Amino acid sequence: MVGDDIFTFQPHMQQIDSDIFANVLSHIQSYDPAQYTTQDVFEALRARQCNIHHLKALLSYAAEPHLEAIARHSRAITRRYFGNTIALFTPLYLSNFCESKCVYCGFQKGNKIARAKLDEKEIHAEMQAIAQSGLQEVLLLTGEGREYASVEYIANACRIAREYFKVVGVEVYPMNIDEYELLHKNGCEFVTIFQETYNPKRYARIHIFGEKRVMPYRFCGQERAILAGMRGVGFGALLGIDDFRQDALATALHAYFIQNHYSHSEISLSIPRLRPIINNNRIGPKDVSEARLLQVLCAYRLFLPFASITISSRERSGFRDNAITLGATKMSAGVSVGIGEHSSTKKGDDQFEVSDSRGVEEIIAILKAKNLQPVMSDSVYVG
Repeated sequence: MVGDDIFTFQPHMQQIDSDIFANVLSHIQSYDPAQYTTQDVFEALRARQCNIHHLKALLSYAAEPHLEAIARHSRAITRRYFGNTIALFTPLYLSNFCESKCVYCGFQKGNKIARAKLDEKEIHAEMQAIAQSGLQEVLLLTGEGREYASVEYIANACRIAREYFKVVGVEVYPMNIDEYELLHKNGCEFVTIFQETYNPKRYARIHIFGEKRVMPYRFCGQERAILAGMRGVGFGALLGIDDFRQDALATALHAYFIQNHYSHSEISLSIPRLRPIINNNRIGPKDVSEARLLQVLCAYRLFLPFASITISSRERSGFRDNAITLGATKMSAGVSVGIGEHSSTKKGDDQFEVSDSRGVEEIIAILKAKNLQPVMSDSVYVG
C-alpha cells in the first residue's frame, strides 16, 4: 500500500539518478496551447527539424484547422524513413490479476471480473495458436500484480515466447534494473510502459492505491530497462484521462529526452484513447476526437521522424486504415485482451473494449490493397 504522496517510493523500488522526470513536468506545467498561432504552425511545417517549440505549436488549438497540411507532411516523412512497411504484432495477456486500483482499467483491484492466469502449458498453447497466424512478434502483458505474475513467471514466459517468435516485448508493471536484466536474459528485447497521464494531480486522483500509484517509479521504468540492456522502449499516455494536449506533449518529450540520452535505443510511441471497461461503459476519451487523435499522431511523426508509432486496436478499423497511410508504422492484428482466448475458450475477462477485432489475414489483405508491405519481424534474434 502506498501513502497519499505519489512521489514516495516503496522500499523495493529502485531510484536512479535522472532529471528527465523533472524536465518533462516543467515543460507541461508551462505549456499553454492557446498561445500559439497559425504562423507558429506554418513555421513548424517549414522547419527542417522540429524542435520543442514546433511540437507545442503542432499540438495547439491553432494547428487544428491545418490538419490536412500537417497530415500530408507526416505522410511524406513516414515514407521517407519507413518506406511502405507496416510492422505487425499481437498482444498476449498472461494474467489479469491486479493489486492496484486504477479507475479507468478493467483489471483494477475490486472490479468484479473473471480473473485468470495462464500456466506454462496454456502459455505454450496460446503462443502456438498465435504463431500459426504467421505473426513473429508478440507483446506479453499482465495486470499490476507481482503476487500473481512474478518477475520469474514473466521471464519464463519470455523464454517460452522465444520458441515461437523472433521479437518479444513486455508491457507489465515497472521493474528494477536487475529484474529487467532477468527478462532480457530470457529473450525480451522491448519494454513498453504507459504513463497514462503526466499530470501529477490527475495521476493521484485516478490511481487510488497499489504500486502503480508511485508516479516517478513508473516514469523512470523505460530508463531502467535501457540500463538493463533492452533494445528498445515504448511510451504512451491514455488520451482522454486528462488534457490530451499536455499528455501528448509529455509523452513525446519523455521519448525525446530518453532518445537524446540513450541514442543507441529504439524508441516507439503509442496513441491509445480511453475505452469503456467491464462494469463501466460510460468512460470514454472526452474531447479526443478522431481528428485530434490524428493531430497527435502527426505531431509525433514530425517531431520524432525515426520513432515507431503504433495505432491501437482500441480504434475503429476505418481510422486505423487511414492512420497507417499518414504516420503510424505499426499495428496489432488478431487481438484478444482477455486471458486464454487465442487457443481455447476465454478464461479471464478483458481489460477494455476492442474496437478493431480483425484477424491477421484480413489485416494483411488491407495492407496489400493499400500498397503497404506487412513486416512480421525486423530482426533475427541471436541468443
